[in-house]
Amino acid sequence: MRVLVPLPDHDFDVTEVAVPWRLLTDAGHEVVFATERPGVVPEADPRLLEGVLFGRLGAAPEPKAWYRDLTRTTGFRDPLGWIDLRVADFDALWLPGGHAPRMRQYLGAPVLQLRVAEFWALERPVAAICHGVLVLARATGPDGRSLLATRRTTCLPKYLERSAFLATAWRLGRYYRTYPAYVEDEVRAALDDPERQFERGPRTLVRRGTADDHRPAFVVEDG
Repeated sequence: MRVLVPLPDHDFDVTEVAVPWRLLTDAGHEVVFATERPGVVPEADPRLLEGVLFGRLGAAPEPKAWYRDLTRTTGFRDPLGWIDLRVADFDALWLPGGHAPRMRQYLGAPVLQLRVAEFWALERPVAAICHGVLVLARATGPDGRSLLATRRTTCLPKYLERSAFLATAWRLGRYYRTYPAYVEDEVRAALDDPERQFERGPRTLVRRGTADDHRPAFVVEDG
């Protein structure tokens, strides 16, 4: 299976890219990366590698090690370009997230939204995590409505985005606020019936999953 993973040039989340890459490749799948322009080597959010605040709040050691492995691969160092993508060449689409300012290149790109909508029409597997759900919420189908209008979904919960911002704003400003609107608010606004379709998941601030313990994870499947 060939899995397409679009990325911004900078600031994507280390864990949300490195962990799926590791697990997918270990399972025998091909992961293909794409940036806005072909051949631009993407770079993860440096704060997540070094520690967001006083060396803490960054990625865990396991994803950081996998990210180092990823950056040495040919596919990562020579990505495709969004405009040139032939989406029918792929079997699945993974939309990672990230919250630092330069994520907007990816989250708000009309050309990427167009490619995502084209892939969506093929009715093949699509997955998104955290801020990545915004790409689906903003992409529209032939009827002009969000791709998520009738679907069940989740995203970065408002309580978590707000907590991270309030805890760090004194030092990092709006680092944790990618846009004025909270991610959850925008995703809910794209749904026909947000009270029925949106699932926030359990409240958790500190637990993390590992390669062999997925209990802290929360997933919504529709289709």
